[in-house]
Amino acid sequence: MSAATRQLPSLRDFKSALIVKPSSLGDIVHTLPAVKAIHDAHPHLKIRWLANTEWTPLLQGSPLIDEVIPFPRKTFRGLAGLLRFWNWRRGWMLLPREEPEIVLDFQGLLRSGLVSSWRGSQTIIGLSDAREGAHWFYQHTVAVDAGAHAVDRYLELPSALGIQIEPEDITFELPAGNPPAGWPESFTNFIAVHPWSRGEGKSLSNAALQALCDALAPHPVVLVGMTEDKTRPTGGHIHDWSHQTSLPELIWIMRRAKYCISVDSGPMHISAAVNPHTLGIHTWSDPRKVGPYPREVHVWKAGRIARRGDFSADECQTEALMSDQAAKSIGEWVCGVI
Repeated sequence: MSAATRQLPSLRDFKSALIVKPSSLGDIVHTLPAVKAIHDAHPHLKIRWLANTEWTPLLQGSPLIDEVIPFPRKTFRGLAGLLRFWNWRRGWMLLPREEPEIVLDFQGLLRSGLVSSWRGSQTIIGLSDAREGAHWFYQHTVAVDAGAHAVDRYLELPSALGIQIEPEDITFELPAGNPPAGWPESFTNFIAVHPWSRGEGKSLSNAALQALCDALAPHPVVLVGMTEDKTRPTGGHIHDWSHQTSLPELIWIMRRAKYCISVDSGPMHISAAVNPHTLGIHTWSDPRKVGPYPREVHVWKAGRIARRGDFSADECQTEALMSDQAAKSIGEWVCGVI
């Protein structure tokens, strides 16, 4: 009998659950509603989450999670990293747990399958869109639509385990965050702009960013994010906080912004999770699959602004860099709704 056809176990029969979702920033945010569904339906479970060390601030202090386990993946690079990985594996297998434990692999890659297997628990569940042979480590596989939004795909796992999930129950339990050092107490009613992304063709050009900021004047604009480009837009209403915020501080800023504008990136999903007054900019990516999930959030795609689900398939397949005029139009639109 294959892993896909075996009858799924009941979470009532377990004392603890391990969530394996090491990365990335946006994917961890997308997994939160599924973990909340598990937590709310089975409060007896002690829930642990394995996450890359750099992303653990997204989870620390969460009411959903009893323990966050850092996965120091960056230290495993190179030949010396292989030895460190092997040493980490030995410690990983000895970490305490409540038996029986169920392992839920939301990552679906070879390394997450291996790590799940090394945990030593008897039951591992993964998703059908797992890659790199990860499914060979699963005892059970939950069928998902590989073309669906990540949040919907991850929600299929608790749903398959018998948990009923209503649309109004889908929330993102991120920490409150904390203000950056030196943040002026009187600084309110600002617009947060996150204009940079590691994804090719997603970042705003310097000219487009300047046009956007000009259109947002006189509202205070707070720039956040990271980039190697040293050029910044000019204007007395612009406050540059790039390269100056931790994840908790970024969450805090986005929660308190009057409006948030972000290119397609991990911080865009943080913004959408904590502030319904968010607009995500998609140049070539498909907002139906990777756009900001909450229904209240808006998206710029194919030259217009709408809800994620309002774009046609043809529109979602278009590829267009953000022009200066389009950036100006976004700024004017935001000023018209705030």
